[in-house]
Amino acid sequence: MNALLYTLVVAIWGTTWIGIYLQQGPVPAPVSIFWRFAVASAVMMLTLVALRRLRKMALRDHLFCVLQGCCVFAFNFWCFYTAAAWISSGLESVIFSMAVLFNAINSFLFFGQRPPARFYVAAGMGLLGIVTLFWHDLTASILSTTLLLGIGLSALGTYGFSLGNMISLRHQRNGLDVMTTNAWAMMWGTLVMGSIALIRGDAFTPEWTTSYLGALVYLAIFGSVIGFGAYFTLVGRIGPGKAAYSTLLFPLVALTLSTLYEGYSWSANAVAGLALILLGNLVMFSRPENWFKSRRLRRETA
Repeated sequence: MNALLYTLVVAIWGTTWIGIYLQQGPVPAPVSIFWRFAVASAVMMLTLVALRRLRKMALRDHLFCVLQGCCVFAFNFWCFYTAAAWISSGLESVIFSMAVLFNAINSFLFFGQRPPARFYVAAGMGLLGIVTLFWHDLTASILSTTLLLGIGLSALGTYGFSLGNMISLRHQRNGLDVMTTNAWAMMWGTLVMGSIALIRGDAFTPEWTTSYLGALVYLAIFGSVIGFGAYFTLVGRIGPGKAAYSTLLFPLVALTLSTLYEGYSWSANAVAGLALILLGNLVMFSRPENWFKSRRLRRETA
């Protein structure tokens, strides 16, 4: 079951970044996010009601769902949608792969799970990889402010996603149903983004094009209903650290699509930076103590 959930997350979320790219245009980001999660939360609510799977929750749990909605289904995506106008969707997915490190930090802060020593090595490699990936742009004679904003917003959105992981883990430790909490969190996130769009004076009219509407449906049903359901189920089954390991493979899928659809051009720095980030994540999830133990056992039995 874990393997199926893991495969679903990688396959779906590795491709949703190009959907965000396809929604770039005249529609303001809060409106696109509003419609995405309005469709997703409506589908989830109706499905759960029809199957009699929508569980009752206490007011305190609803308040945590509001926080989860803001972290995972609202402000973090506002960061991602805004950043997509300045950096490619593939590069966004690379930065998003740092969720594995953010989860390790937040697991310690909120649940007292101290990260292993290899975490610091992995974090250093990840940060070095991001600098290497963007080295050409960072050392350009005229440093682009929008590039830095794109990187910063993607990192901020990733940290918000990590906070949502912690809230989901809190839900499941308290025996709450994953699908129920996801449905309510999506609905609260939808209301938050809708309120922001109203305050900004944004028009709620979507772009009536095949690419925009197709991306909207894919992001709502596959990226949100199925993707988040599978991911947060994994968080409950194997923990936020191991579940976030799936983000390791997102850049490979997303950068391939970005090359095909956005014309992303690979350079030596890009390859080296991506390799460092992926290697850093592998270090984070390696078990060197098990490797040495197995070698010792082999020597003893030889």
